[in-house]
Amino acid sequence: METLLLAIRRAHGSGALSRADLTVIHNQANPKESLGTLMSDIQGMALRQGVDLHLLEGHGNIGYGRGHNLAIRAAQSDFHLILNPDVVLTPNSLREGLAFMAAHPEVTALSPSVHYPDGSKQYVCKRFPSVLDFLLRGFAPRRVRVWFAPRLSRYEMRDLPEDQASTDIPIISGCFMLFRTAALQAVKGFDERYFLYFEDFDLSLRVHSQGTLAYLPAMQIEHLGGHSARKGLRHIAMFVRSGIRFYNTHGWRLL
Repeated sequence: METLLLAIRRAHGSGALSRADLTVIHNQANPKESLGTLMSDIQGMALRQGVDLHLLEGHGNIGYGRGHNLAIRAAQSDFHLILNPDVVLTPNSLREGLAFMAAHPEVTALSPSVHYPDGSKQYVCKRFPSVLDFLLRGFAPRRVRVWFAPRLSRYEMRDLPEDQASTDIPIISGCFMLFRTAALQAVKGFDERYFLYFEDFDLSLRVHSQGTLAYLPAMQIEHLGGHSARKGLRHIAMFVRSGIRFYNTHGWRLL
């Protein structure tokens, strides 16, 4: 929250942003675990920066995309940032992203350069995946993945230049997605049939009807998440269930 508010302040100071509304979606099913205390701590900082802060909770764990849609439907902004809570923004990230979007009206959604906390690169732009790509990336031992390194490198778009923006990106990650609000609302936001996993893949493919998706290396964040296959059997089951829905919708590609 603190790094997001700092990025908002930098964007506002540069003229890339005139005002901001910040909505926190809390999907906790236990009503006793409210974010009220955290929001009170952040409220003063937000008000000093002219940010309207809102908390949506009490609806329970309704799913990742459905939760985000609560804010997407009500949005009246030019741009809408979908952001995970395990993301740390660099101070100039929003300034860079908003300036790029303003200069490139054909771009409907933007993905940043992402790193893990240890500084290693996290590749979040993707080509359309085959089932084999997911099996290799999520479940194959390291020695097996080495054999398929060229294939996985192509899937993760590791060939993208890091010194300039790239357009025509097929799929971007849900951890940080900067959209034109009109385009996001035109496709009705996330497909709420996905409870968790693949909702960002599905949304990326659907929003291509509104314009191109782009990768901007100058917009940088740190992401602590990922590795769904390491989160236990429940997450693996959700991943498989959502994957089947994704391929049933967009077409199966085994190899």
